[in-house]
Amino acid sequence: MSLPHALLTALLEHPCSGSELASRFDRSIGYFWQSTHQQIYRELGRLEAAGWIESLAPEGGRGRKRAYRVLPAGRQELKRWVGESNDPKPLRNELMVRLRAEAVVGPTGIARDIERQMALHLAQLALYREIETRDFSRVDPTKADALRHLVLTAGIMTETLWVEFCRQALAVLAAPGD
Repeated sequence: MSLPHALLTALLEHPCSGSELASRFDRSIGYFWQSTHQQIYRELGRLEAAGWIESLAPEGGRGRKRAYRVLPAGRQELKRWVGESNDPKPLRNELMVRLRAEAVVGPTGIARDIERQMALHLAQLALYREIETRDFSRVDPTKADALRHLVLTAGIMTETLWVEFCRQALAVLAAPGD
């Protein structure tokens, strides 16, 4: 995934200032595509230079923030990108290598870190379920709402998987060894 396409998506959902975009990004797309505020501002400049977005003159007096909106060329680029085909990315997770290393050099005390990671996954799962209850309780959702909910559901499933994985790893680590 690319940051420009994530930003185009967010701006099409709601044109806004760079600071508002960065804040919204942290609370939505940022759950599955990490980016710093500095990267977002830098990318906004590139998107504007490419003719995909434009910044609007601030309304009102001094201190007002410049808002951004997507231009037709930006919408077209996003449509092109969404229509591309790509292969799933292979899993690249340090914990998997550390568990393999535990099998060779253990015991190392890795269980403490797995407990910590499980707590983080449980907290993220609770947050996702809270968002689901708050934002997706409509009886007759629109297609756009259903797609957004589907993305959240993937997050819920991922966190559920990691919680279960951590539980299983802790059980194996606690079992009597060879």
